[in-house]
Amino acid sequence: MVYFCGYIAMAVKKRRKRKKKTAWIWVLGLIVILFFIYLWGFDWWISRKARFVSYPEFGIAIPEKYAIHGIDVSKYQEVIAWEAVKAMQVKQIKMSFVFIKATEGIGNTDRHFRRNWRKSKQAGLTRGAYHFFLATKDGRMQAENFISKVDLEPGDLPPVLDIEQTYGVSPEALKREVKEWLAVVEASYGIKPIIYTNVDFYKRKLGSEFDSYPLWIAHYLQPEKPRIDRDWSFWQHSETGHVNGILSKVDFNVFNGDSAAFSNLLYK
Repeated sequence: MVYFCGYIAMAVKKRRKRKKKTAWIWVLGLIVILFFIYLWGFDWWISRKARFVSYPEFGIAIPEKYAIHGIDVSKYQEVIAWEAVKAMQVKQIKMSFVFIKATEGIGNTDRHFRRNWRKSKQAGLTRGAYHFFLATKDGRMQAENFISKVDLEPGDLPPVLDIEQTYGVSPEALKREVKEWLAVVEASYGIKPIIYTNVDFYKRKLGSEFDSYPLWIAHYLQPEKPRIDRDWSFWQHSETGHVNGILSKVDFNVFNGDSAAFSNLLYK
């Protein structure tokens, strides 16, 4: 009898443990489900608020509220099939403009510049050329390198100065040489150049002294616009996009304005 009562007690104890274990499994499962619902809901809310739309064909999310989209390229994209770039369209999104690397420093030319410059225009894209600035080199000599390689035609985008690194140069020396490049190029072409850089570099190294120049700003993983107080003309919002005609990843950009504003910016 004692043995039987003990057996019953053990059975009840095991049943209670099993129920408790089952209850914990249910609680844990509910927590996991709620966690994934939270993640999905938060992601949905952010996407809705940001007005970004995912385009699998481009491999990235696109800031949909902008009407004019484009890319920028250099030798790293190798040989480009420009007709395919121009022809690609997903819903209302298509590539309308391209910035092309032309020169670097005082003597270097991008090896694909001449072909890209010619072929992009033939394909019907609005083109622009940029110079990669080396802070350790003379600003005037760098400007002359760019001018000797780039012949602007009506309908082209203004020249661009790409400035991203100091290479240990003091802020005063950097600004002096940048201003020299900008002044020489503007005097040669008769149009104000565009400055390209990232948000952090502009704020820390350039600042208000260059606020009169059109700005092409790089700032990734931002939902609606780059986080910068001053006006900007172009926003490089991704460096990992894909487009027909280019095998590697490519930078994606948008223009901050309508077609009339875009037309007013072009070289006459």
